[in-house]
Amino acid sequence: MRITRIETFLVPPRWLFVRVETDSGIVGWGEPVVEGRSETVRTAVEQLSELLIGSDPLRIEDHWQVMTKGSFYRGGAILASAVAGIDQALWDIHGKSLGVPVHQLLGGHVRDRIRMYGWVGGDEPAEIADAVAAQLDEGLTAVKMNASGRMSPLGSMAEINGVVERVAAAREVLGPHRDVAVDFHGRFTLANTRRVAPLLEPLHPFFLEEPTVPENSHLIAGLTSATTIPVATGERLYNRQEFLPVLQAGIAVAQPDLSHAGGITEVRKIASLAETYDVQLAPHCPLGPLALASCLQVGFATTNFLIQEQSIGIHYNQGAEVLDYVLDKTPLKFVNGYVERMTAPGLGIEIDEAAVRRVDKSGHAWRSPVWRHDDGTYAEW
Repeated sequence: MRITRIETFLVPPRWLFVRVETDSGIVGWGEPVVEGRSETVRTAVEQLSELLIGSDPLRIEDHWQVMTKGSFYRGGAILASAVAGIDQALWDIHGKSLGVPVHQLLGGHVRDRIRMYGWVGGDEPAEIADAVAAQLDEGLTAVKMNASGRMSPLGSMAEINGVVERVAAAREVLGPHRDVAVDFHGRFTLANTRRVAPLLEPLHPFFLEEPTVPENSHLIAGLTSATTIPVATGERLYNRQEFLPVLQAGIAVAQPDLSHAGGITEVRKIASLAETYDVQLAPHCPLGPLALASCLQVGFATTNFLIQEQSIGIHYNQGAEVLDYVLDKTPLKFVNGYVERMTAPGLGIEIDEAAVRRVDKSGHAWRSPVWRHDDGTYAEW
């Protein structure tokens, strides 16, 4: 079996899909994307395709090594994401060629179902309460919310109190047996995080996510030692080497993104490294169906897998939803807050190729917002 063609598709609202075709007729799909940089990643996939056309798609590890190391200049979000999507597609092909789900190729399943959580928004406590209730109505038992919007470098009393009030509103609806994770989104300085964390401890957040921007990961030890709340990070870390310092700093939850951190091949290795630090895996996934399916395949075969993010109904999804491009939505259906083990070959979902080709004709040009503080300086989004 040989790879004969690699195509990419700009898929609204903000995704990029890759299709890898073989001479046997087996096709694999993946999701190589950097949100706001889809066109750039598309070019990177095209360049990597030069290394793959005519080769055996089942040599996944060798392809991963060549794609990540075959150029003198390595690393970064664009390359890692391009590799990630292709890697997902190769695993999809491998599973389909043997008629088994990818998790079977990763050593077999260690769990029968995976707990899921959804995102809730709202600027006011009442809005948060309503949004949490809506997620519970969908059967979920855990949610994640942003701690704040734009945050001053040293937050005012009103800003700090607003964070606590909104988390308290979520906790009131959830009660003691369900969970709320709080995402700082890299918007907080270390000083703000250290001030807010003790105030949130009585509300027992599931975890605090991305308490500082990734380039300041060397500061995380100053937080993990100052709060009892589990600290999570990793959506903007792209390999084991970048995860090692935060694991050593005492995080409790690692959050690699299957479409950013080198795909299934690298995230499995990150999970293994995390296990040696007694750290749980909760992959970041505010993306589309192929990214989600890849996360789940890793989760079914990974002992230290905690919970899975998904973006059905998230505010980014303007004009299209996660399951719009999936022919059979049953494998990704929530059952009592879980997704049951997927048994179909490959990644376990079937993409509506006609729909993908149709929307690619118009594509998209999604970009991250640019925020500014009151004095005109750049503010972290």
